[in-house]
Amino acid sequence: SLSTLFNDSINTINKNNKLISMINDFEDGKWRHQKFHRFIWDNILETALSNQEREAYIGGPSTSLAKAAQNLRLTDSEKDISKGSELAEIFLYGIMKHHFKALPVVPKIFYKQNTQDNAKGADSVHIVIEDDNNFTLWFGEAKFYNSIEDDRFDSIITSVNNSISTDKIKKENSIITNTKDLVSLVKNDELRSKIMYSLSSKNSIDNIKPILNIPIFILHECPITENASSLSPEYKSSIIELHKERAQSFFKK
Repeated sequence: SLSTLFNDSINTINKNNKLISMINDFEDGKWRHQKFHRFIWDNILETALSNQEREAYIGGPSTSLAKAAQNLRLTDSEKDISKGSELAEIFLYGIMKHHFKALPVVPKIFYKQNTQDNAKGADSVHIVIEDDNNFTLWFGEAKFYNSIEDDRFDSIITSVNNSISTDKIKKENSIITNTKDLVSLVKNDELRSKIMYSLSSKNSIDNIKPILNIPIFILHECPITENASSLSPEYKSSIIELHKERAQSFFKK
């Protein structure tokens, strides 16, 4: 898995604005491309197949991966409206699963109508079970950029604002409550009933907002990493400072 360098609030005024900085590592003086690729393939099933399909393919990983790849489009083409975001989506799903222990209730790439259609709404939809009586809702945004300058942030803010409008939240909630995966993923009957009611059209979106989290994942190329050959203290410090500075700039927008 990826290494976590920093995981804390960077804003003393708003503690909800948190930053998690993650990196790949090195081997024999080189960035570990194979480990990076393995993370993609280990997590592709979470977003490209439904839970029923994932369980159906147990014992046949090559078949399930082939099925998942049919709905996947990894590209940085300017003509493609996703612009490589599906790669970032896979990483976000992996991080949500391993770091936040989230349930992938709506695998977005799976919900594409065809291979040239981008699933509308949030890039990721997850439920995190807090305890036997409580849950939180996570609508994520994922981007893949060759730089993380300020002008890149505008499109993220626009996308997030669109995805958390009342109509979009209701649409995502409707998809969640209509998926069969919720039954198999949430074993606690009482909690599942609570989730179903909370996300139903009978409930006001105002009651949903306190449990709604918006994880924003940015996968980016990095000149610091390009010139590094090991996870030295200097390298780690440089990455942390870069990510803190960029995050602070983003939260000011």
